[in-house]
Amino acid sequence: MIKAVNIKKQFGDVKVLKGITTEFYAGKTNLIIGRSGAGKTVFLKTLVGLIIPTEGDVFYGDTNFTKLEETEIRKIRMDIGMLFQGSALFDSMTVEENIRFPLDMFTNMTKKEKLDQVNFCLERVELEGVNDRYPSETSGGMQKRVGIARAIVLNPKYLFCDEPNSGLDPKTAIVIDELIQRITRDNNITTIINTHDMNSVLGIGENICFLNEGKLEWVGNKEEVLTSKNEILSDFIFASEFLKKVRDQHF
Repeated sequence: MIKAVNIKKQFGDVKVLKGITTEFYAGKTNLIIGRSGAGKTVFLKTLVGLIIPTEGDVFYGDTNFTKLEETEIRKIRMDIGMLFQGSALFDSMTVEENIRFPLDMFTNMTKKEKLDQVNFCLERVELEGVNDRYPSETSGGMQKRVGIARAIVLNPKYLFCDEPNSGLDPKTAIVIDELIQRITRDNNITTIINTHDMNSVLGIGENICFLNEGKLEWVGNKEEVLTSKNEILSDFIFASEFLKKVRDQHF
Protein backbone atom coordinates (compact mmCIF):
# COMPACT_ATOMS: atom_id res chain seq x y z
CA MET A 1 0.00 0.00 0.00
CA ILE A 2 1.07 3.58 -0.70
CA LYS A 3 -0.53 6.47 1.17
CA ALA A 4 -0.35 10.18 0.38
CA VAL A 5 -1.04 12.54 3.28
CA ASN A 6 -1.79 16.24 2.65
CA ILE A 7 0.53 16.43 -0.37
CA LYS A 8 1.16 19.98 -1.53
CA LYS A 9 3.55 21.14 -4.23
CA GLN A 10 4.30 24.69 -5.21
CA PHE A 11 6.58 25.95 -7.99
CA GLY A 12 7.28 29.60 -7.28
CA ASP A 13 3.87 31.21 -6.85
CA VAL A 14 2.05 28.40 -8.64
CA LYS A 15 0.29 25.89 -6.38
CA VAL A 16 0.08 22.64 -8.36
CA LEU A 17 -0.97 20.19 -5.63
CA LYS A 18 -3.23 21.54 -2.91
CA GLY A 19 -3.35 19.03 -0.08
CA ILE A 20 -4.04 15.56 -1.51
CA THR A 21 -4.71 12.67 0.88
CA THR A 22 -5.50 9.24 -0.55
CA GLU A 23 -4.46 5.57 -0.56
CA PHE A 24 -3.37 3.14 -3.27
CA TYR A 25 -3.92 -0.55 -2.63
CA ALA A 26 -1.86 -3.69 -3.26
CA GLY A 27 -3.27 -6.14 -5.77
CA LYS A 28 -5.41 -3.47 -7.43
CA THR A 29 -5.02 -1.22 -10.44
CA ASN A 30 -5.05 2.29 -8.97
CA LEU A 31 -5.72 5.01 -11.56
CA ILE A 32 -4.99 8.73 -11.40
CA ILE A 33 -7.18 10.65 -13.85
CA GLY A 34 -8.00 14.29 -14.58
CA ARG A 35 -7.79 17.00 -17.20
CA SER A 36 -4.48 18.30 -18.51
CA GLY A 37 -3.02 20.62 -15.89
CA ALA A 38 -4.87 18.93 -13.01
CA GLY A 39 -1.57 17.89 -11.40
CA LYS A 40 -1.54 14.17 -12.30
CA THR A 41 2.06 13.98 -13.50
CA VAL A 42 3.41 16.07 -10.61
CA PHE A 43 1.48 13.88 -8.17
CA LEU A 44 2.80 10.66 -9.73
CA LYS A 45 6.39 11.97 -9.66
CA THR A 46 5.92 13.01 -6.03
CA LEU A 47 4.70 9.53 -5.11
CA VAL A 48 7.75 7.92 -6.70
CA GLY A 49 10.16 10.45 -5.18
CA LEU A 50 11.18 12.29 -8.34
CA ILE A 51 9.64 15.49 -6.95
CA ILE A 52 9.89 16.52 -3.29
CA PRO A 53 6.57 17.82 -1.93
CA THR A 54 6.42 21.32 -0.48
CA GLU A 55 4.36 19.85 2.32
CA GLY A 56 2.97 16.45 3.26
CA ASP A 57 4.18 12.85 3.39
CA VAL A 58 4.20 9.72 1.23
CA PHE A 59 4.13 6.36 3.02
CA TYR A 60 5.22 3.04 1.54
CA GLY A 61 3.54 0.68 3.97
CA ASP A 62 4.47 2.05 7.39
CA THR A 63 7.61 3.80 6.11
CA ASN A 64 7.54 7.57 5.60
CA PHE A 65 9.25 7.75 2.21
CA THR A 66 9.58 11.55 2.22
CA LYS A 67 11.60 11.53 5.46
CA LEU A 68 14.18 8.92 4.46
CA GLU A 69 17.90 9.42 3.89
CA GLU A 70 19.21 8.79 0.38
CA THR A 71 20.59 5.33 1.22
CA GLU A 72 17.20 4.24 2.59
CA ILE A 73 15.42 5.72 -0.42
CA ARG A 74 17.57 3.56 -2.70
CA LYS A 75 16.43 0.43 -0.87
CA ILE A 76 12.77 1.24 -1.50
CA ARG A 77 13.49 2.14 -5.12
CA MET A 78 14.74 -1.41 -5.58
CA ASP A 79 11.11 -2.41 -4.98
CA ILE A 80 9.78 0.05 -7.59
CA GLY A 81 9.13 -0.70 -11.25
CA MET A 82 8.50 2.06 -13.80
CA LEU A 83 6.71 1.89 -17.14
CA PHE A 84 7.34 5.12 -18.99
CA GLN A 85 5.02 6.79 -21.51
CA GLY A 86 7.24 6.08 -24.51
CA SER A 87 8.48 2.71 -23.19
CA ALA A 88 11.98 4.32 -22.95
CA LEU A 89 13.79 1.32 -24.40
CA PHE A 90 17.44 1.55 -25.41
CA ASP A 91 17.48 1.44 -29.23
CA SER A 92 21.00 0.00 -29.35
CA MET A 93 20.11 -2.90 -27.05
CA THR A 94 18.19 -6.06 -27.88
CA VAL A 95 14.96 -6.93 -26.10
CA GLU A 96 16.89 -9.27 -23.83
CA GLU A 97 19.51 -6.63 -23.02
CA ASN A 98 16.82 -4.03 -22.29
CA ILE A 99 15.04 -6.29 -19.83
CA ARG A 100 18.31 -7.46 -18.29
CA PHE A 101 19.54 -3.90 -17.72
CA PRO A 102 18.11 -3.51 -14.16
CA LEU A 103 19.55 -6.91 -13.24
CA ASP A 104 22.98 -5.82 -14.49
CA MET A 105 22.73 -2.57 -12.56
CA PHE A 106 21.32 -3.72 -9.25
CA THR A 107 22.01 -7.44 -8.71
CA ASN A 108 24.87 -9.90 -8.43
CA MET A 109 22.99 -12.63 -10.26
CA THR A 110 24.91 -14.99 -12.53
CA LYS A 111 24.53 -14.76 -16.30
CA LYS A 112 22.29 -17.84 -16.31
CA GLU A 113 20.14 -16.50 -13.46
CA LYS A 114 19.67 -13.24 -15.35
CA LEU A 115 18.71 -15.04 -18.54
CA ASP A 116 16.24 -17.23 -16.67
CA GLN A 117 14.64 -14.15 -15.11
CA VAL A 118 14.49 -12.34 -18.46
CA ASN A 119 12.83 -15.33 -20.11
CA PHE A 120 10.38 -15.66 -17.22
CA CYS A 121 9.34 -12.01 -17.64
CA LEU A 122 9.06 -12.39 -21.41
CA GLU A 123 6.76 -15.34 -20.80
CA ARG A 124 4.68 -13.22 -18.40
CA VAL A 125 4.11 -10.62 -21.13
CA GLU A 126 3.61 -13.28 -23.82
CA LEU A 127 6.73 -12.43 -25.84
CA GLU A 128 8.67 -15.67 -25.69
CA GLY A 129 11.50 -15.98 -28.21
CA VAL A 130 12.00 -12.30 -29.13
CA ASN A 131 15.22 -11.95 -27.10
CA ASP A 132 17.44 -10.99 -30.02
CA ARG A 133 15.17 -8.44 -31.64
CA TYR A 134 15.83 -4.72 -31.39
CA PRO A 135 13.08 -2.25 -30.44
CA SER A 136 12.96 -0.98 -34.03
CA GLU A 137 12.03 -4.51 -35.11
CA THR A 138 8.97 -4.64 -32.85
CA SER A 139 5.55 -2.97 -32.89
CA GLY A 140 4.42 -0.29 -30.45
CA GLY A 141 2.40 -2.82 -28.50
CA MET A 142 5.36 -5.18 -28.28
CA GLN A 143 7.57 -2.35 -27.06
CA LYS A 144 5.07 -1.66 -24.28
CA ARG A 145 5.22 -5.33 -23.30
CA VAL A 146 9.01 -5.21 -23.25
CA GLY A 147 8.73 -2.11 -21.06
CA ILE A 148 6.45 -4.02 -18.68
CA ALA A 149 8.84 -6.98 -18.62
CA ARG A 150 11.72 -4.64 -17.72
CA ALA A 151 9.58 -2.95 -15.06
CA ILE A 152 8.83 -6.26 -13.31
CA VAL A 153 12.21 -7.98 -13.76
CA LEU A 154 13.28 -7.09 -10.20
CA ASN A 155 10.00 -8.42 -8.77
CA PRO A 156 8.79 -5.00 -7.57
CA LYS A 157 6.27 -4.41 -4.82
CA TYR A 158 5.24 -1.14 -6.50
CA LEU A 159 4.63 -0.42 -10.18
CA PHE A 160 4.18 3.07 -11.64
CA CYS A 161 2.81 3.48 -15.17
CA ASP A 162 2.76 6.84 -16.93
CA GLU A 163 0.20 6.83 -19.78
CA PRO A 164 0.89 3.17 -20.70
CA ASN A 165 -1.54 3.27 -23.63
CA SER A 166 -0.15 6.39 -25.24
CA GLY A 167 0.21 5.91 -29.01
CA LEU A 168 -1.53 2.53 -29.08
CA ASP A 169 -4.63 1.54 -31.03
CA PRO A 170 -7.70 0.74 -28.86
CA LYS A 171 -7.41 -3.05 -29.23
CA THR A 172 -3.73 -3.12 -28.27
CA ALA A 173 -4.40 -0.71 -25.40
CA ILE A 174 -6.95 -3.13 -23.93
CA VAL A 175 -4.40 -5.95 -24.15
CA ILE A 176 -1.83 -3.83 -22.28
CA ASP A 177 -4.41 -2.87 -19.64
CA GLU A 178 -5.39 -6.48 -19.03
CA LEU A 179 -1.74 -7.51 -18.88
CA ILE A 180 -0.93 -4.87 -16.25
CA GLN A 181 -4.00 -5.85 -14.25
CA ARG A 182 -3.13 -9.57 -14.34
CA ILE A 183 0.46 -8.98 -13.26
CA THR A 184 -0.77 -6.67 -10.49
CA ARG A 185 -3.15 -9.29 -9.11
CA ASP A 186 -0.84 -12.27 -9.53
CA ASN A 187 2.02 -10.57 -7.68
CA ASN A 188 -0.05 -8.42 -5.28
CA ILE A 189 1.70 -5.29 -6.57
CA THR A 190 0.62 -1.77 -5.67
CA THR A 191 0.16 -0.45 -9.21
CA ILE A 192 -0.48 3.24 -9.89
CA ILE A 193 -1.41 4.32 -13.42
CA ASN A 194 -1.55 7.89 -14.70
CA THR A 195 -3.94 7.87 -17.65
CA HIS A 196 -6.23 9.86 -19.95
CA ASP A 197 -7.72 6.72 -21.47
CA MET A 198 -11.41 6.30 -20.65
CA ASN A 199 -11.25 2.69 -21.83
CA SER A 200 -8.72 2.07 -19.06
CA VAL A 201 -10.93 3.82 -16.53
CA LEU A 202 -13.96 1.72 -17.43
CA GLY A 203 -11.96 -1.48 -17.97
CA ILE A 204 -9.46 -1.77 -15.09
CA GLY A 205 -10.33 1.14 -12.76
CA GLU A 206 -10.45 -0.72 -9.46
CA ASN A 207 -9.48 2.38 -7.48
CA ILE A 208 -9.77 5.73 -9.26
CA CYS A 209 -8.50 9.08 -7.99
CA PHE A 210 -9.86 12.03 -9.94
CA LEU A 211 -7.79 15.20 -9.62
CA ASN A 212 -9.17 18.63 -10.43
CA GLU A 213 -7.10 21.82 -10.22
CA GLY A 214 -4.58 20.22 -7.88
CA LYS A 215 -7.16 18.76 -5.49
CA LEU A 216 -8.57 15.29 -4.97
CA GLU A 217 -12.08 15.75 -6.32
CA TRP A 218 -13.40 12.19 -6.17
CA VAL A 219 -12.40 8.59 -5.34
CA GLY A 220 -14.23 5.46 -6.46
CA ASN A 221 -14.17 2.52 -8.87
CA LYS A 222 -15.16 1.86 -12.48
CA GLU A 223 -18.74 0.99 -11.56
CA GLU A 224 -19.22 4.11 -9.46
CA VAL A 225 -17.58 6.47 -11.96
CA LEU A 226 -20.51 6.25 -14.39
CA THR A 227 -23.17 6.93 -11.77
CA SER A 228 -21.40 9.55 -9.66
CA LYS A 229 -23.35 12.70 -8.84
CA ASN A 230 -20.16 14.75 -8.84
CA GLU A 231 -20.77 17.23 -11.66
CA ILE A 232 -17.09 18.00 -12.27
CA LEU A 233 -16.33 14.29 -12.64
CA SER A 234 -19.35 13.75 -14.88
CA ASP A 235 -18.31 16.61 -17.16
CA PHE A 236 -14.88 14.99 -17.47
CA ILE A 237 -16.03 11.40 -17.98
CA PHE A 238 -18.85 12.23 -20.38
CA ALA A 239 -16.91 14.75 -22.45
CA SER A 240 -17.40 12.73 -25.64
CA GLU A 241 -20.76 12.47 -27.39
CA PHE A 242 -20.46 8.67 -27.43
CA LEU A 243 -20.16 8.41 -23.65
CA LYS A 244 -23.00 10.88 -23.20
CA LYS A 245 -25.18 8.51 -25.23
CA VAL A 246 -24.05 5.57 -23.06
CA ARG A 247 -25.01 7.51 -19.94
CA ASP A 248 -28.39 8.56 -21.33
CA GLN A 249 -29.22 5.01 -22.45
CA HIS A 250 -28.19 3.18 -19.29
CA PHE A 251 -28.40 5.69 -16.46
